[in-house]
This record gives sequence, structure tokens and C-alpha cells, in this order.
Amino acid sequence: MRTFDLTPLYRATVGFDQIADLMDRVMTADAGTSTSYPPYNIEKTADDGWRISIAVAGFSDEDLNVEVRENALIVTARKAEDDSAERKFLHRGIATRAFERRFHLADHVRVTGAEHVNGLLHIDLVREVPEALKPRRIEIAKAPVSAANLVEAKAVN
Repeated sequence: MRTFDLTPLYRATVGFDQIADLMDRVMTADAGTSTSYPPYNIEKTADDGWRISIAVAGFSDEDLNVEVRENALIVTARKAEDDSAERKFLHRGIATRAFERRFHLADHVRVTGAEHVNGLLHIDLVREVPEALKPRRIEIAKAPVSAANLVEAKAVN
């Protein structure tokens, strides 16, 4: 795997630490350590809206926890102790192991709601840019015309 040195980026920029940290996390993530459990989808629902759907079959609402901490959405699940030790499985294909899934959120993206329906946990997100940060048009005032600024025109025959 290639490695990139982001030191010049840190030396030449101010205030872009979040982008550099994100790039550093992505570049140093080892493919062997990333897990695909539980599977999830991210869909765009509007210009500034998204929905994350996570497959959480076998988990109840009490087993799931969704929280936002420092621009990160953290979804965790801990299965309460059950009677699976007493049961004898011939095949166990439904994984109900504990997990933690993190999603890094951009600035001004907030979670608007979460619902657990038919084995899927849906988390809705929306970007709300504050009015102070939205682009605004500045009206250009016309300079007052004074007699000193006028050039006299002479009639030419």
C-alpha cells in the first residue's frame, strides 16, 4: 500500500486540520482491519439530506445506541445475554455480535432522527448551514454625483 506524507500540508495550511486528519485516517486504514459488519447503505434523500440504513437483524431497540460526539455519528449494539448457550444450532448465519460503527460527519450536519423498522436502523441526517455562513449578495451603492466631478463639455462646430 502506498503511504503519503501529509507534513507539507500541515506546514502550509491553517484551519484545515479536519481535512488532513480525514485524509490521514483514510490513508492509514488497513484493509484487513476494516470490517463489513453490519452492512449499511448511505443514500442521498435531498440536496442537503442523507439516510444511513444499517442492517441490525436480531437486535431490539434496547440493544441499540445512537449518539453524536465531536462530528462523529457512533452506532453501537450490545446484545443482552440470552439463552443461546442452552440452544443447539445446526447452522448459525444470523450474527448478533456486538459492534460499533462510526461515521464522520461534516460541519453543520446533524442527526434529525432514527427509527428501527423491520431489522433496519434508519438514521436521517441534514446539513443546516447557519445564516451567517450562507452566501449573501451585497448591494453596491452608487457614488453621489457632484459638480466637481463633472467635466464641462464645449460645443464643437
